[in-house]
Amino acid sequence: MKSGKQRRADIKNHRRARALEISRARERRRRPDISGTAPCNPQALAPKPGWSDPLFVVCGYYRDTLFKCRDCGKSEVWTATQQKWWYEVAKGDVWTTARRCRSCRRAERERKAEARRIHLEGIARKKAVPR
Repeated sequence: MKSGKQRRADIKNHRRARALEISRARERRRRPDISGTAPCNPQALAPKPGWSDPLFVVCGYYRDTLFKCRDCGKSEVWTATQQKWWYEVAKGDVWTTARRCRSCRRAERERKAEARRIHLEGIARKKAVPR
């Protein structure tokens, strides 16, 4: 268990690290690397809870990010244009990231559709049986 003094020190360190990250992001905003980026439009984002902004809002652009698929473990790139579509067009939560590769996403969608179909058939069968 940490003392109050230790907790305050942890909070200060976290705030310092976040401030440094934001200042670096602002610096990159002045001179962004054009490849693998897409401009961010903060007005098009869905309303978000909390006080802080995600890094792409602070920077002013989305960057290609690597992620590992949670199902198959394959490394994939979530491109800046895909992020722009997810956050600005589909109005996804700004704190979410990609978790599944395209093929695993398709398989999961099909699995859910099949489960939904079976469920609805069961409900229809139950309603059809006279009591």
